[in-house]
Amino acid sequence: MPAPVTLAGRAVRLEPLADRHAPALAAASAGQHEAFAFLSVPHGLEEARTYIRQALEEQELGASLPFAVVRLTDETVVGSTRLCRFDYWRTPSSHTTRLPGENPTTAIPCATQIGATWLAADARGGAINTESKYLLLTHAFESWRVRRVALQIDARNIRSMTAVARLGITCDGIRRAHTLGRDGEVRDTAFFSVLDTEWPDLRSRILDRLTPRMPSGVLIGGVGIHHRAGRLVEAPDNSISPQLRQIGGSLV
Repeated sequence: MPAPVTLAGRAVRLEPLADRHAPALAAASAGQHEAFAFLSVPHGLEEARTYIRQALEEQELGASLPFAVVRLTDETVVGSTRLCRFDYWRTPSSHTTRLPGENPTTAIPCATQIGATWLAADARGGAINTESKYLLLTHAFESWRVRRVALQIDARNIRSMTAVARLGITCDGIRRAHTLGRDGEVRDTAFFSVLDTEWPDLRSRILDRLTPRMPSGVLIGGVGIHHRAGRLVEAPDNSISPQLRQIGGSLV
């Protein structure tokens, strides 16, 4: 099964979820029931402990790798995310250690999914979510060398779908009446994915968003740097896939 790992960037650190994170997770979700209507988010200390226990049970079964999302500026836990739904494919060229039945401690998935992601209100809309996705994608494609990374989002969760689409991740389509949502209602699900062949270009685009902009006239190694108010560069509207743009007719 994939081994727990710590992934660190400039704005965020993804560290293996542990019992000690329970108070911080409870604080991160406090007073935000409506904002998390479509997500599985713990509210209160006891729910946070149960959330972590269930996540670690999944990890023991080799079903997921759960992380605590830590903002580096103040070392505060601001949410959680995970890699999950590992697929193992047997092909003529498969190395035996990629298959969990033969050596579960060293098995490497052929495909995976990013899921169970949620962030506190003050951690949304900036570098934390972008860099978290970048770290997970980098680990999946460059350490595990997977062929595909997928995401599934409740189609009513417009905010999450827009955030994923603006990264340049492809919307494969909408599966209607796919499953039950957190509220017990039958929901449609938006399916997104990145292929290994797409990763180099996507990696460059995400890094461009994460690269700090310097004031005009500043020279680094003799190269002038253009100033954009020190903010992350937002992907243009035309980076959003036609399928996602058509959802509800008014997403963007």
